[in-house]
Amino acid sequence: MAPTDTTTDPEILQQPHSAPEPVARRKSLTANFRIVSLCTLASRVLGMARDTAMANLFGAGMILDAFTVAFRVPNLARQLFGEGALTSAFLPLLVRDLQSTDRNAARELATAVFIALTGVLLVVVGAAELAIAAALHWGSLSARAELLLELLAILIPYVIFVCLAAQVCAVLHSLRQFTWPALLPVVLNLVWLACTGATAVWGGAPGVQVRWIAACLVGAGAVQLGVALAALRNAGFHYSRAWRRAWPRVREVFIATAPIVVAFTIAQLNTLLDSLLAWALAPTEAGTGQGAAAGARVLPVLVESGTATALYLGQRMYQFPLGVFGVALGTVLFPLLSSHAQRGDFDALRRSLSYGVRLTISIGIPAAAGLVVLSGPITALLFQHGRFDADDARLTSQMVAVYGAVVWAYIGLLIVHRGYYAVGDRFTPVRIGLITATVNIGLNLGLVWTVGGVGLALGTALSAVMQVVLATWKLQSRTGRLEWGAIGATATRTLLAAAIMMAACVAVRQLVPDGRSIAERGVALGAPFLVGLIVYFAVARLIRLSEPWELIGVKRASVE
Repeated sequence: MAPTDTTTDPEILQQPHSAPEPVARRKSLTANFRIVSLCTLASRVLGMARDTAMANLFGAGMILDAFTVAFRVPNLARQLFGEGALTSAFLPLLVRDLQSTDRNAARELATAVFIALTGVLLVVVGAAELAIAAALHWGSLSARAELLLELLAILIPYVIFVCLAAQVCAVLHSLRQFTWPALLPVVLNLVWLACTGATAVWGGAPGVQVRWIAACLVGAGAVQLGVALAALRNAGFHYSRAWRRAWPRVREVFIATAPIVVAFTIAQLNTLLDSLLAWALAPTEAGTGQGAAAGARVLPVLVESGTATALYLGQRMYQFPLGVFGVALGTVLFPLLSSHAQRGDFDALRRSLSYGVRLTISIGIPAAAGLVVLSGPITALLFQHGRFDADDARLTSQMVAVYGAVVWAYIGLLIVHRGYYAVGDRFTPVRIGLITATVNIGLNLGLVWTVGGVGLALGTALSAVMQVVLATWKLQSRTGRLEWGAIGATATRTLLAAAIMMAACVAVRQLVPDGRSIAERGVALGAPFLVGLIVYFAVARLIRLSEPWELIGVKRASVE
């Protein structure tokens, strides 16, 4: 039998005229946050292990570049049509139904959306496979392009399973069930690791190995969907045979999804553009078992080979705190914000949203400082093995530092967008996203000519800062003025604590030399990390910065 969250109270959602007590809401928010954070932490640790294994097996070159670019496409579809745009449009409507007296309406809506999404995904995936097959059969392609398209053809069906699993997880979130949805990425990473290890043992050409790994990921997607459906059944929520009654409302969901898709597309397109440019502007490689490169080169060589992989790994590093803290916070905060908005309680909405911003600051700034200071040791320990040499590690550490420096902006943007969607504003994030996407393209094209591949990361990082500042400021026209006094106090204390933490990390780094063995590299990373963590929490206690302590359950959260 599936475990349930101890903080879950489904009865709350069945009582439209009663709200949980503030203390209960405070405990629920921080307790659910810790549940999701711990599950996400396990997933991210396994994700780092799988990326280390992939880098060790393939190195930073044409094969891993092609795989990382190909995997971004189904991953982007998951974020757009699964846990991103569709969830943001679907969950508030589901919460509204759950707060009504007719609980069957929620079941009918969830079933109808699941069926409609299945149909859309089958059509999209089928069309994509036909287009790829046509390009491979009739196109005059280089070995790099052929490998990319073949991997993409293998991975595209993963979209169906992972998007449907994300829709099921949205239903679980509306029931305040967070454990199993947070564990689904663990399933993917376990299968990925097992397959990578098996292919390494069996041997064979690298091109064949990477295709087998891609096929295993599709199977992992099917397992994820099965686990999500089982968790939903154990939660007592069953799909309805009377789903046709909710069919007109499906239109409402998909119409509401459209602008959110655009907003999420813009947000994800920035990092996807980094990888595509890095892949297109890198030198062509031959002799990798894929055949000689074909055709004359059109674009100039502006970045090193392996830049696309370095960008991907750099993004993976900032996504570690983003997932463990930012996504976890957004996951548990969004149903709460939607509930406040549905009841018209904008005072509670502002308090919850302001508290989310304060948590973002207290988490994001020290995380950014740590990624900048420890980018070298992180890269050396996790990736500098096998075919991943010192030059690959140097390039990757630069990406980790640049992306990591603005991780607070990525976390903040996730929280602020949840505020927009909770109050039903789906167009303002699109307008702001279009502005910053245009800026990002200009920065990328300009900086890649001047500083090379790291300029792609720098342009995207600067655009993210601009986007979160504009989005936060504009949100107040819908929610009212946020609690800037409390936010400013948290920011001041956090900056002080983070500065002292950085100084401590740098001092320890000077005392602990870098090494060649895994143990020595582990000490070079672990010693400053642990000292920095202790210093940050100690200084936070001294200067009365309460938010970090609230997240680990030492102090009671002050939010409704």
